[in-house]
Parts: sequence; structure tokens; C-alpha cells
Amino acid sequence: MTFRDATLDDLPKIVEIYNSTVASRLVTADLEPVSVESKLDWFHQHNSEFRPLWMVEDSQKNTIGWVSFQDFYGRPAYQKTAEISIYLSEQSRGKGYGKQILESCIEKAPNLGIENLLAFIFAHNLPSLTLFEKFGFELWANLKNIAELDGEKRSLIILGKNIKN
Repeated sequence: MTFRDATLDDLPKIVEIYNSTVASRLVTADLEPVSVESKLDWFHQHNSEFRPLWMVEDSQKNTIGWVSFQDFYGRPAYQKTAEISIYLSEQSRGKGYGKQILESCIEKAPNLGIENLLAFIFAHNLPSLTLFEKFGFELWANLKNIAELDGEKRSLIILGKNIKN
């Protein structure tokens, strides 16, 4: 498994993987698939030095998924805190890749100037909550019933981990 910086040519694949999660109502608060064009600004907010967007590939260069590190709250005082998002292709889910990717990202985060990692996860997304908790992420916030998915109120959990060396 290798990580490489995403290029603009990867954006359609990133969007395809993201959109494959929308219908499940488990992973994202988007209610409809997004377009490549709508993700251009988001793509350009990443940089390889501090807030990378990585493509994850297997040894045959097949895409397993992607990882994003994003600013938290967009204010300078929070620069050592980042939100991590991991999205796997449909064929890669349930095979242990999420565990390997998260472990690697935790190891790489200090070199990106990150001391705290945050994961924003719906309270009903038990597989993701379990994964992050296995790596020592703790409940830092429970935003009760702040989302509505198909007429049902959903809570957002913010898990955090201090990874400072």
C-alpha cells in the first residue's frame, strides 16, 4: 500500500469514491452526489506540506481510497489540529485497509505539524467509530441531532486524539 499526493487528474476518482457513500446515509451529510467542479476549491485547500490529500494505492497501483487532512475551524491558533477523512473504494471496504491507512496517517501526522487529529463521524456509523476508538481516539464532542437524513435526526460525534510526540 502506498500513499501519494493527489493530482487534479485524481479528482474524478476522489469524487466517485465519495459519491459511492452518499446513498448509505452513514458517512457524509451530503444528500445528493457532488460534482467534480463543486470539489475544486476543496481540492486546492490541500497542500503536501501541511494538509495533504493522498491517494492510497495497492502494489498494482489500483486505487484503494483517499485520505484528506483539513484545517479545523480555519483560524491560525488551531493550525496544529486537523480533521482526517478516510474514504475507501467500494471494492476495498471491509478488508482491513481502513486500519492500515489510519495507523499510517497517525504516524505521518507529526511530520505535517499536526498534534491533534479529529474525526467527524455520525453516531450511527459504528464501523468508523470502532475503528478510530481502536487507535485511541476519544469522544471530544457529541453534537446531538444536528443533521437530518431522510427525515431522521442524526448526531455527529467528534473523536479526537493528541498525537504529539
